[in-house]
Amino acid sequence: MIRILVTAMGGGGHGEQILKALRLAGNGLYWIVGADANPKCPQFDMVDQRAVLPLASSPRYLDELLALIERHRIRALFHGCEPELRLFARNRDEIERRGVFLPVNPTPVIDLCMDKEKTNRRLLELGFAPPRFAVVEGTADLASIDWFPVVVKPSLGGGGSANVYIAQNPRELCGLAQFLNLGANDIRFFIQEYVGTPDAEYTVGVLHDMDGEYVNSIAVRRALTGQLSIRTSVPNSTGRGELGPRLIISSGISQGEIDRFPEVSEQCSAIARAIGARGPLNIQCRLVKGVVKVFEINPRFSGTTSLRAMVGYNEPDLLIRRHLLHQKLEAGFPYGRGLILRNLTEHYYG
Repeated sequence: MIRILVTAMGGGGHGEQILKALRLAGNGLYWIVGADANPKCPQFDMVDQRAVLPLASSPRYLDELLALIERHRIRALFHGCEPELRLFARNRDEIERRGVFLPVNPTPVIDLCMDKEKTNRRLLELGFAPPRFAVVEGTADLASIDWFPVVVKPSLGGGGSANVYIAQNPRELCGLAQFLNLGANDIRFFIQEYVGTPDAEYTVGVLHDMDGEYVNSIAVRRALTGQLSIRTSVPNSTGRGELGPRLIISSGISQGEIDRFPEVSEQCSAIARAIGARGPLNIQCRLVKGVVKVFEINPRFSGTTSLRAMVGYNEPDLLIRRHLLHQKLEAGFPYGRGLILRNLTEHYYG
């Protein structure tokens, strides 16, 4: 059996999604060690061996991770949170020296995608058309923003729509700047034009193998209904009817219709290829008049990894089969389609 370590698998993030996808593979090949900082992580019920690791910010983390790898003779390592993504990329040689398969994008791709300004400037250079954007460092920079409504988010990091807000006019934008303490402690914010309508929002996965060969793409047209999938929803007071009656920011929990959606996935595949992706890549976007408008690129497995696996598009399993089992993958292989919805699951421990 192939011994796999999945870290940060609690909290409903992409670590849990990877774990679910590996269990859905159903091939009997995987013996899984699940690790998390929470010793009461409910996802421990899904693994063959449980382990507690400190947070990735701990000076003890790397030593304890490497000890865990050696103790259980791990052959494949999957990260479950973005701090671990950065740490694994920085220590790639140290990890791979132990014979561990590490499906992590090249460091330049990670650095590009984790910086929203760099991402959008690179998209412009490559001939793609991101929404209008600006990076602001102080309140004086706000005067140049005259293309409302806008989305306000941190300039660095990403995923889960954390700390993301809508401003529909200059007064709201100035109020947000004050609330977010703009200019203090070198905090910079990314201002992006709000575009499109919620019914045309997609999360798109583009998979290349670790040699850079294209494998496949898949998309989820998000169903933005209910508290589970919506982070922010406000009435549209801008007078711009083409944006719909409400302005909506999705949460990090995606659900909806899964299909190839070629008009969207082909444009996203071109973006992934152009930025040099190797491994999993997830693009958040809206389709506006036939053009994909990217508002975030996550250089990692998605929060919809298990949903994709349910229709036969199992990214962790595919990469293991390609690189550890040396199987040839059919580029653009067929997979299923359908509507997948989510709910909460309770765990009782008496």
